[in-house]
Amino acid sequence: MHLLAIGLNYRTAPLEIREQLTFTSSELCAFLEGLPRQGGPAQNGSRDGALYESCVLSTCNRLEYYTLVQSPPAATERIINLFSQACHLPPDTFRPYLYTYQDKAAVQHLMLVAASLDSMVLGEAQILGQVVTAYQTALAHNTIGSTLSRLFEMAIHAGKRVRKETDIGLNPASISSVALRLAQERIGNLAGRTGLVLGAGNMGHLTMQNLVSHGVTNLLIANRTQERARQLAEQWDATPLTFDQLETGLRQADLVIASTSAPHTVLHQHQVSRAMQSRPDRPLVVIDIAMPRDVDAEVGELPGVYLYNIDHLQTQVAHNLQARRKEVPEAETIIAEEMANFMNWRRSLSAVPTITDLRDQFEGTRQLELERALNRLSDLDEKDREVIIDLSRRLMNKFLHHPTVRLREETAQGNGELYTSVARDLFALEEESPL
Repeated sequence: MHLLAIGLNYRTAPLEIREQLTFTSSELCAFLEGLPRQGGPAQNGSRDGALYESCVLSTCNRLEYYTLVQSPPAATERIINLFSQACHLPPDTFRPYLYTYQDKAAVQHLMLVAASLDSMVLGEAQILGQVVTAYQTALAHNTIGSTLSRLFEMAIHAGKRVRKETDIGLNPASISSVALRLAQERIGNLAGRTGLVLGAGNMGHLTMQNLVSHGVTNLLIANRTQERARQLAEQWDATPLTFDQLETGLRQADLVIASTSAPHTVLHQHQVSRAMQSRPDRPLVVIDIAMPRDVDAEVGELPGVYLYNIDHLQTQVAHNLQARRKEVPEAETIIAEEMANFMNWRRSLSAVPTITDLRDQFEGTRQLELERALNRLSDLDEKDREVIIDLSRRLMNKFLHHPTVRLREETAQGNGELYTSVARDLFALEEESPL
């Protein structure tokens, strides 16, 4: 049996493809409902294309299917068809963007993903939680068995170790996270602060989300059109403003983030200057992430005002990413250790049929000889009989303990074929039946 990972991500597929090949939480549940269950009836069709275990990871930057199969080429075609049917896309639309990993490469890929070494933003924290959710969802729908369960548990463990034992996630490495870190350096904890967002487009929506996640409780949203500001304000329990009301918002705000699509500046020095006269003892952080810029550069010359533009932020992001990259070799060492542990465990599974057959043989012999002995000791009371039965079991387990441990250890080290062959010959076990 082979481990197989097939998918696409931000490196291999453009946004217009990725946004069509994605699942919401409810869509993923519906997709998993259509897959074979663990312990259920045999799968229909050719065994070559059978998917014996399944787990799907779907994020805004990747869609990946992890499975246990007999024939990777046939299973790959089946998964492509499943994606095609679920997302209503012809296979040739997305086939050129797919990648596949098999066995050890699939193990390594998942561990790199969980450790955020394969993320668009190196070291980002969200992906580990997304891997956990994918695993839990597969468990809930009973599409995942012992092999993938062990793989995902060890990948999650690897991801946690990387975050705990390295500094790969220490410094913020996205524009929004750097912006809020800079604001915290100037005005302290953002919890309970007032934030003013300029612009009600997609970037404004993401900005509101980031402010809320950092504890900003008083939100103001200003936009050229009142209606768009009102719609976004309702979504985030914010106060809508027009650009004519900017100075009112500036007098209240501790933090301003500008992200409009205007072709000219929308926030000028005289507006900020008048607002600051009513709040001389309260600093104001202004972060301009628009291109072209929303904020007049002269705003940064005002006392008590700290202005950052996209160049400041990108420089800080680049610096932080460089610091994160220095942690990659240590993270890769951790992943190599966890990979070795998983591969050793998987190799040890090849000893299971021989161990099972060996125990079955000993159990048959134990029961036969026990029955003969008990028949000859017919005068024993029930308590004495139980003592003898228990003795026979404990003797068998002790006799088999060391051979069983040695078989597992040697198989994990790659010597399974030799040791299981010798064990079968030594104890006259029948040959394993093929899958």
